[in-house]
Amino acid sequence: MQFEVWAPQADHVTLTCDGVTHAMERDPERAGWWTKEAEAHDGSRYGFALDDGPVLPDPRSRRQPDGPDGLSAVVDHGRYTWRTPPAGRPLPGAVLYELHVGTYTPEGTLDAAAERLAHLVELGVTHVELMPLCPFPGTHGWGYEGVSLWAVHEPYGGPEALKRFVDRAHELGLGVVLDVVHNHFGPSGNHLPAFAPYLTDTHHTPWGAAVNLDAPGSDEVRAYLVGSALAWLRDYRIDGLRLDAVHALVDTRACHVLEELSAAVDALGAETDRPLFLIAESDLNDPRFITAREEHGLGLHAQWNDDFHHALHTALTGESQGYYADFARAPLAAVAKTLTGGYFHDGTYSSFRGRTHGRPLDRSRTAAHRLLGYSQTHDQVGNRAQGDRLAASLSPGLTACAATLVLTAPFTPMLFMGEEWAASTPWQFFTDHTDPELAEAVRRGRRREFAAHGWAEEDVPDPQDPATRDRSCLDWDEPRREPHARVLAWYRQLIALRHTHPDLTDPDLADTKVAYDEDARWLAVRRGDVRVVVNLGKEPAAIPLGTRPVRVLAAWEPVREPGDDGVLHVPGESSVVLEQA
Repeated sequence: MQFEVWAPQADHVTLTCDGVTHAMERDPERAGWWTKEAEAHDGSRYGFALDDGPVLPDPRSRRQPDGPDGLSAVVDHGRYTWRTPPAGRPLPGAVLYELHVGTYTPEGTLDAAAERLAHLVELGVTHVELMPLCPFPGTHGWGYEGVSLWAVHEPYGGPEALKRFVDRAHELGLGVVLDVVHNHFGPSGNHLPAFAPYLTDTHHTPWGAAVNLDAPGSDEVRAYLVGSALAWLRDYRIDGLRLDAVHALVDTRACHVLEELSAAVDALGAETDRPLFLIAESDLNDPRFITAREEHGLGLHAQWNDDFHHALHTALTGESQGYYADFARAPLAAVAKTLTGGYFHDGTYSSFRGRTHGRPLDRSRTAAHRLLGYSQTHDQVGNRAQGDRLAASLSPGLTACAATLVLTAPFTPMLFMGEEWAASTPWQFFTDHTDPELAEAVRRGRRREFAAHGWAEEDVPDPQDPATRDRSCLDWDEPRREPHARVLAWYRQLIALRHTHPDLTDPDLADTKVAYDEDARWLAVRRGDVRVVVNLGKEPAAIPLGTRPVRVLAAWEPVREPGDDGVLHVPGESSVVLEQA
């Protein structure tokens, strides 16, 4: 087997494989690369030593059986026999479901999660979006402090378990999206700087030195990131990737790394005849991320739309702190603006940032499915002090209103696991750092952050306490109990309507019309022949829909169809979906 490693600063490099040490040789055709042919098989343990230093794991390790600091293991991807062909499911018309493997089930493994995939088929979602799977210290964590970007966290089941999960998902007709983190490496177990300039002090990010995308040595770092992304899509048959916080990728080169990545993914999709896609998380409100490369954009296929979330959240909860302030001034107007224009901040002043923010989205060139819409995500729930979900503070009726607006919006809808039955379990911030100093620093930092917002220290869960993770696991008995069963039935009904009524997946933002009454707290949306009405107020609302006949497709509370006056009477904290006859 051919082993290779990029270590441009080393004078000599050795490979240790299954206890045998071999001197490596410089690759004459690739500067900084070292190679060695050695006997190995699936599962062989190996690592590299630079200049007589300690044996370190492979930066491109496919498996870390003993965690980020242990030896790497050879993975023979050809050993797995796939049961289903990698046909893929495209993004247009999709409904995504964000899932954290470690808390989706009490077992916290990919195999246990795969056993629950039938629930998602019954729900009607089309794609599972897995939160990051790369190895990190300990057993439990969110996954955003991962290292070894080509490997699967061993406590989740490792590489074979991910293949079994994807195989089962595809067998059930579900696509699989994977959240990947390219903007930083975890603080513990990260041995990349020992090998090469993977980081640079030229730029700084919230995590410290930036990933090296434009300084000397950046060609190989970019190839490392692109190669990792393609490996997930090729070796594990993943259908798409979610790219974490792309605004933190500092790249001053003429060809941005995201453009390079999107070109490589499109090429792999064409080669394999699969509709592969990339979804960015970005808070820049910059349409260039989702504009085609031929039109001088970066060529990503979609992005999360936090503006829609913030507008909807303020309308539902009345919260106005931090970045919610601008949306809370007129929340229904904010919801209407995002539903029809995509961004709320499109060159407008952001009081949270103290400057103007964003730029307008060209509705004639940007299909609505390129924006993801949601009422909850791992960030928006888990980054609250106590990890409380919307259902913890809203009535079932308002929870249903949130679902109605998300699942009938022009955007690609995304749910966060458990929201479909208004889960009562929180989803809190938890870690399992094995370094005591790092663990204490995270604990203190979390409590200090929320103390500034008035939270008592004892009210902020300890991230390192195993009970914090345990509290965050879904309770799978809840969907059979009320009021959870009723909420679940409502989600299923709305998703079914989305799949059967083409107007609800029409990608034309300009064809979405919205009327609202800020004081009475109702909002009405027109999507072709479909009418969507939500009453967020406690009192019944009389909402004019026009004189054309309509029929009720779904209603949270019973309603009568409008009479000759065209007025629909909607109970408080309720929503209705109608269709023109």
